[in-house]
This record gives sequence, structure tokens and C-alpha cells, in this order.
Amino acid sequence: MPSAAAFRSPHSTRSGDRHACHFRMPTWESTCCGGHRRSKRSWMLEALVSSHSSRIDPKTRKPLPEGIRYRADRNKYQVRVWAVGMNGEDRERSFLVDTLAEAKKVRSEARLTVRPEGGMTLNAWHTRYWPVLTEGIRPATEAAYERGWRLRVQPWLGHRRLETISVSDIDGAIAEWSGSASTRNDALALLSRLLEGAARAGIVVANPVRLARRPRPERPESVRSRALNTAEVTIMLDFVDEGPHRDYLAALVYTGMRAGEASALRVSDVDLDHGVINVRRSFSPAGGGKVREQSPKSHKERTVPLPAALRPILVRRLDGLGRNELVFTGARGGRLNPSNVRRAVD
Repeated sequence: MPSAAAFRSPHSTRSGDRHACHFRMPTWESTCCGGHRRSKRSWMLEALVSSHSSRIDPKTRKPLPEGIRYRADRNKYQVRVWAVGMNGEDRERSFLVDTLAEAKKVRSEARLTVRPEGGMTLNAWHTRYWPVLTEGIRPATEAAYERGWRLRVQPWLGHRRLETISVSDIDGAIAEWSGSASTRNDALALLSRLLEGAARAGIVVANPVRLARRPRPERPESVRSRALNTAEVTIMLDFVDEGPHRDYLAALVYTGMRAGEASALRVSDVDLDHGVINVRRSFSPAGGGKVREQSPKSHKERTVPLPAALRPILVRRLDGLGRNELVFTGARGGRLNPSNVRRAVD
């Protein structure tokens, strides 16, 4: 029977040597009855060889630098970089490139510029950032943002990784969005706030929307101002039946107040002695047919002059009302808003 030495590798040494071969002499048990164990050892050996080969450059046969390995299944070099995430945790990013030179360049640059969360999609960031974005904004603005996301931003860019969204991508999306210039600008405002938040969180370098071309409304063919002159205002009001809707429209046209501001006007806001109206609040839609009372759109109170043409209307409407009662209400005493006024006057 052959001695144990006959089965020793020619490159192996005695067991006392730290480089001694780790292969054992095959026995009847290992070859005939130990098939399962042999398969397990073979699998472990193959994994070791595969792992070792990924650390060797297949072109130069030299060990690859730390953080770089060769992916035979992709025929590319993989660069692994560790960086600090937005919550302070260690995060890993990996990149695949074609050559070792590219891999070394990516590794060198990525150590300073890699952004661990950059692979997050816009969909994921929207879900995460939406509560922050909508904090403190008006219900009407939130509704406009929701429509802009659902109908425009999400279908075009929601699937994209944040770090890959460029100015040209945004310009291309705007060109394909439907709706007026104002509607598309609402969607663009939402996208800008999302990417601005990502930039502040360190997920992307900068907000690309800042460089995008904003949609502009088409200019009217006539350069004549759309503002009505005094005679045209009289004609317009004559077409509306006398009553609360006509009084409300007169207040809008003579003062320039916004519809929500005129709806929220209270008796205490009208100063007949000094001939002024104090604009202190506004009604804004809150969904479900409800309204929310809040500050004017500029978030600042202001004073507007009381024109002579509007004075008799206000004197008549204020008669018999308490200080905190609304000046303009419907025929049944309900709040006025642009929708019900538009329906009433056709």
C-alpha cells in the first residue's frame, strides 16, 4: 500500500511548517461513504478560489487594490466605497466600470464626493420628504402639489435615481407635460422643493431645477391691458342682478382684493371714517367643501383705499351687523367663494 507521502503535494512541507498543505490523505471512508462531506469541502474550496480570483486582475494577474474587485459575471470592475449617510450611519455604495484605470479613478474621487443616498429613487424620496414639504403650506398649495406629483412629476421622473436627474431630463419632462404654463409651473415648483430638500440633506450636489427653463404663458395677441376701465366696470356690474353677488363683485373690482380676502372680510375690518379697508385674513379651500381662515397670501396685513363707488354698498351692507360678522355672504347667509359666485352669475 502506498505511503502517506505518496499523496502529499510536491509543494507541501511537513505539518510543522505554517505553509503546510491542508489536504488529507484520502481514505476508504472519505471516498466511498463520505460523499456528502467531500461535496461540502469541494463547495467551500470553490468559493474560496472564486473569492480569491475576484481579487486578482485577470489582465495583469496581480492583486487588485483595496476596495476594487473583478466581477467575472459582469466582465467589469466593481468599486466599493464607504461613506456617511444622511442619518450619520455608515453606508456602502458600489460602482461597476470597464477598466481598472476607471475603477481607480472612481475610488479616488468617490472617497470625497460619494453620496450614499444618491441611489434613492424620487418615488422613495417623495414618500420620505412629503410630510416636511407640506408642513405649514396652504391647503390649496398642497392640493396643487399633489396633482402636480400624481399627473406629471411621478409618471416622468418618479422611477429615476436622485443622483441621475439632470437639467436636460427636467426640460424634457416639462416639454411633454400637459396643461397650461401655470399648471406645469406648479408641478415644477413641487419638483424643485423635493430636489432642494435632497440637496440640503446631502443626497445630491445641487438642485437641477434651478437651471431648468420654466414654462411661460403665451402672450395675448393684443397688447391692450385686460384691466377694465370705469365705463366697462359699470357695464359688467349692470349684467349682474342686484344682491349679494353683485356687491361682492363690486368689492373685488374696486379694491383689487383676492376672492378669499373679500369672502373673509368682517365688519371690524372696514373703517368708514378713514376711508380704508384692512385686509387681515383670507378663506382658503381645505378640501371636502370646507374652508380654512388664515392670513392673506403674503402673510402680511395690508390696507386698501375705499373708493367712492364702493362706499354706499358697504354702508348698506354693514347696517345692523355686529363687529365680527362677515360683510359679504350669500342670500341665505352662507360664505361666498369663487365657485358659487361663478355659478350664480353665469
